[in-house]
Amino acid sequence: MARRVARSVLGLCAAAALGGCLTDQAREGEARGTILPENYKAEIIAFMRTYLNDPANVRDAFITEPVIKQVGTRSQYAVCVRYNAKNSDGRYAGSRDSLAVFERGRFDRMIDQFPKGSVHPCVGVDYTHFPELEALKR
Repeated sequence: MARRVARSVLGLCAAAALGGCLTDQAREGEARGTILPENYKAEIIAFMRTYLNDPANVRDAFITEPVIKQVGTRSQYAVCVRYNAKNSDGRYAGSRDSLAVFERGRFDRMIDQFPKGSVHPCVGVDYTHFPELEALKR
């Protein structure tokens, strides 16, 4: 009987310890997305230099300040970027809105396609001119 009680107590202690770890992991996961990205413009420019077919001819570039947005199941800092770049045929493809997502204060990924029927996360945001993107060179 004493052994059963001891096992039950040990089992409860182990469960409590694991529960605390899971809570800490969840908090850490949320914290990864909530560190303000300080060099967000420079990081976006570095990414766009490799991402675009013709980074030297971007027009009509605009950007927002970093704000916390719901990205998937997490809240993360994100920046909306609007630009008009040339496609692989050398023609301007038209204005495009993308979402730059940050993890631990650093650029993580660019999302430019969203599920049909969902509201684009950059609708109704206040853009400011982004001349640094327009000034990109190869």
